[in-house]
Amino acid sequence: MEKEENLKEDNIKSESLNENNDADKQSDGQQEKQKGVEEKKELSPEEKIKELEDKLARTFAEMENQRRRFEKEKDDAFDYGGFAFAKEALNLIDNLVRSKLILESDEALKDTEALKKTLEHFDIINKDLISIFIKNNIKPIDCLNKKLDPNLHQAMMEIEDDQKEPGTIVQEVQKGFMIKDRLLRPSLVGVSKKTENKEDKSEENKENLDK
Repeated sequence: MEKEENLKEDNIKSESLNENNDADKQSDGQQEKQKGVEEKKELSPEEKIKELEDKLARTFAEMENQRRRFEKEKDDAFDYGGFAFAKEALNLIDNLVRSKLILESDEALKDTEALKKTLEHFDIINKDLISIFIKNNIKPIDCLNKKLDPNLHQAMMEIEDDQKEPGTIVQEVQKGFMIKDRLLRPSLVGVSKKTENKEDKSEENKENLDK
């Protein structure tokens, strides 16, 4: 019995020693790895200076980009901050134009002194509004007798006119405006097209019916 117990104790001790040896080996391995990493990380003074210079250059570049973005946002806010207000304010001009057309088409007021004076006041108010807009960098688009530009104009109708090149603006339905270099709203226009030959058209219709 004593021999068996002694053998068990010896086995336990040997296992314990083996575990300690394994732990020591692992610890030594980790230390060697860490030492190797530290040796790899160790840079010369010149390399450290270059690394710092690179970091500084990147930091300054990021700061400069942020400054430029801030300046652009500030300029846009200053130049176009009233965009929505300006667009709404154009309704005043539209309403003046509509009111003028209604009064001019009223047979009861036609050729009366009252109508003449009223229209003169409407023209003065309209000119004052346009002047205020121009002072605030909101300018009407000059479109009559110019070629249709989809970036500035919106064609609402085609008008037969052999005196103009097809696609030339011959009628302004609603005035367009720019705010600085941005489109506030497009001009609504009528553009010219060639007069259709009625004889050719009737023959074409006849041919279609025969088919």
